[in-house]
Amino acid sequence: MKLSKTYEPQKIEPKISRLWEKGGFFKGKIIKGKKPFVITLPPPNVTGNLHAGHAMYVVEDIMVRQKRMQGVPTLWLPGFDHASIAVEYLVSKQLKKEGKTKQEIGRAKFLKRAKQFAKTSRKGIKNQLEKLGFSLDWAKEAYTMDNVRDKAVKTAFKRLYDKGLIYQGEYIVNWCPGCKTAISDLENEHKEESGQLFYMKYGPFVLATTRPETKFGDTAVAVHPQDKRYLQWIGKEFTYESLIGPRKMRVVADEAVDPKFGTGAVKVTPGHDPIDFEIGKRHNLTVINVIDKNGRMTEATGRFAGLKVLEARNLVVEELKARGDIVKIENIIHAVGHCQRCNAIVEPLISKQWFIKTKPLAKKAFEAVKTGKIKIVPKHFEKTYFHWLRHIKDWCISRQLWWGHKIPLKGVEDTLDTWFSSGLWPISTLGWPEKTADFNYFYPTTVRETGYDILFFWVAREIMMCIEMTGKSPFETVYLHGLVRDEQGRKFSKTAGIGFDPLEMTFKYGTDALRMALIFGNAAGVDLKIGEDKIKAMRNFANKVWNAARFIMMNREFKSQKSKVKIKNQKDKTKSNKNDGWILKELDKTIKKTNLLMANYRYGQAAELVYHFFWHKFCDKYIESTKDRREQAQPILMKVLATSLKLLHPFMPFITEEIYQKLPLKDKKKSICVEKWPQ
Repeated sequence: MKLSKTYEPQKIEPKISRLWEKGGFFKGKIIKGKKPFVITLPPPNVTGNLHAGHAMYVVEDIMVRQKRMQGVPTLWLPGFDHASIAVEYLVSKQLKKEGKTKQEIGRAKFLKRAKQFAKTSRKGIKNQLEKLGFSLDWAKEAYTMDNVRDKAVKTAFKRLYDKGLIYQGEYIVNWCPGCKTAISDLENEHKEESGQLFYMKYGPFVLATTRPETKFGDTAVAVHPQDKRYLQWIGKEFTYESLIGPRKMRVVADEAVDPKFGTGAVKVTPGHDPIDFEIGKRHNLTVINVIDKNGRMTEATGRFAGLKVLEARNLVVEELKARGDIVKIENIIHAVGHCQRCNAIVEPLISKQWFIKTKPLAKKAFEAVKTGKIKIVPKHFEKTYFHWLRHIKDWCISRQLWWGHKIPLKGVEDTLDTWFSSGLWPISTLGWPEKTADFNYFYPTTVRETGYDILFFWVAREIMMCIEMTGKSPFETVYLHGLVRDEQGRKFSKTAGIGFDPLEMTFKYGTDALRMALIFGNAAGVDLKIGEDKIKAMRNFANKVWNAARFIMMNREFKSQKSKVKIKNQKDKTKSNKNDGWILKELDKTIKKTNLLMANYRYGQAAELVYHFFWHKFCDKYIESTKDRREQAQPILMKVLATSLKLLHPFMPFITEEIYQKLPLKDKKKSICVEKWPQ
């Protein structure tokens, strides 16, 4: 069988995908007596197209393709997240274009729209995942809002509630005035912006603040307990004339105060700052809410009531200036929280919400990593993990949204935080709370592979929730990849025109080129800088593989149209030419080093190693040395080519499959993906 003159991935990849689908090679099978290798796909949000971060699923595909070739029962289970706040925002945006609001159409019609939106997105994303060559078992596809996952959510909630670990209380939360809901820390995206630091007279003090409009909610001044400048004031009270009348304040000492910030004395606003809220709890301070859930000033601000936050800030500063209470103003750059979805400035507000008491869960999750039951790669992220769990706060799990899992309590209209259902992902995908055959065989899973940025937001919660529900750690290893950035180190952003669409790159250069570019030279936990030039370079490598295979197969035709090659022993291969023995030794070294690197999760270095062996040692040196002894070298050429294709397959599955299908090998499998991995 001949290879065409040029490699055309756009024509070949759909054909190879059909071969894999028809062959059922990716089905996770239960084989008693054999320990399986299991990954549950980090579920992409049903919000549209995949982005460059999702393309890093290639790391998982490399893992499962190698294990499959090693004869290990392998399951890579796909699924999707309903993404409550993101879908709600996008559907509301659609309605706005139609001149409607969700309140106008009502909950039932809104949920119908959201369900259809999610269904359409799921279908599109599934198609994109298949195009990227990911060897997922689609027969086991899961979705956080389907019946099985819904039962898991209700069961987990009831267990936590019955144990007294779920409660309702008033605490400070991240509040989005645009989406009108509490949001998680991950959804509160901090952006650096130009701002001002206002130094203002405050009774006997001068205080520095970026938010003078919140001064109406101040109930104390705080200083560091060892700050000699203010020791005489600690525990005392003073009265100052505010813009809406006299206010009595007391001075408290607290270690949360940074004596180097501003003047070292800070105003404490327990209702509108997370740190101030904690200071307030420690010192029993009164809480005054001065900003409402619409981002406007409350009645507690007197004549400023009803103004938007920025309007109130400007007016407060003008009046303080007029009174001579502004000492100075510094221009600064500071981080301001924005809603990841609607970009509204996030307000820390006191709100009645539902919470999980996390300390009992965190203790078990802490021990799982401390005792080595779970290994984190790279290891240095264990320090971050331990730090977060030591300082963990109760988890706000309620959201003021319609789309999502409704909290299963009578009279409660709120939905659950999306991370609640995704925290159950390793067990819910396998049928829990039912003890299904899949759950009994495939759980605990083997690896959780994801970006380091959600180690706490998701991975730690998976560990907490799954240990609490099953008594077992959900996976053995946490592998953290870095974030995908452009060549200048900037985070990919479609709106800012930074980066690229991974599917556009696959259409232009082929999926294998993109996959290889994403993994080549990359290391766990390190951000990846990638641009079109690197993908183009890997397209050139794919062409090199193709042309080498084509030369070798043409070589075979030169020797005999019908011969089939089988190497019997190395002695026969090394008699005639020293280069034959050399390339076989180099191949053997490459196999051993590749296996060692992959066993230690160094996939980027393994890709580099095989790349350089194939291009520089096999093609540039050995193949060149055989051009005047084509027939004699053919067995070695075929041996090295076939083995190299196996080593390359997890990284470049399409081109290796296409060439493999046309190789004249005895005892050939139906697909290279179930061939025996080189040892």
